[in-house]
Amino acid sequence: MITPDSFIQVLSILEKNYPLWNPPVLSFMAEMGESPYRILIATLLSLRTKDEVTTKAVHSLFNKGDTPEKILSIPLPELEKLIYPVGFYKNKAKTIHEISFQIIKDYQGKVPDNLDELLKFKGVGRKTANLVLSLGYKKPAVCVDIHVHRISNRLGIVKTDTPEKTEFALMDKLPEKIYPFINTLLVAFGQTICKPVSPFCSSCPVTSLCEKNGVDKNR
Repeated sequence: MITPDSFIQVLSILEKNYPLWNPPVLSFMAEMGESPYRILIATLLSLRTKDEVTTKAVHSLFNKGDTPEKILSIPLPELEKLIYPVGFYKNKAKTIHEISFQIIKDYQGKVPDNLDELLKFKGVGRKTANLVLSLGYKKPAVCVDIHVHRISNRLGIVKTDTPEKTEFALMDKLPEKIYPFINTLLVAFGQTICKPVSPFCSSCPVTSLCEKNGVDKNR
């Protein structure tokens, strides 16, 4: 397995290449200083949905309303149309309404900045909660999605079989100061170079540091 220092070196190299890639929509929103509520809703929309579809849905929805109060004022059928064609848009519209109501009722209209409280929301798992903490509140949290899970194992910093195990393994091995960079850099890297199938190893800036675990073929 590669060492934590080698993984930090990987992140440093990826950070230099990051401007060449399209940033993940959620990372871009964080860079623009978006509110934790908007980060939360955008994250829910992004689940099982391509970035370009998420981006369009986010703009469509937030042009109509971007606070819990404004979102609740949008009738459910209209909300469904605004976020279409994100995956499971009907379920997500209902979830967004329910969470917005709960934020007003139980949290005085403010998204909680605590992992345990965020996990109480229907439809919010560790990935979503950690993104809100990391991108919305700038707190040390490791958000592990399919890209982070795949690439961390491919590089060889962890050997895990679920995203949750990857999250805890990374937290155990790495310093908190780099937590905020892990998701942003590895997602952008995974969407452009380190693809799930046949990654672009020939043009990868960190190929010499990668164990290429699970890579049967590459380009």
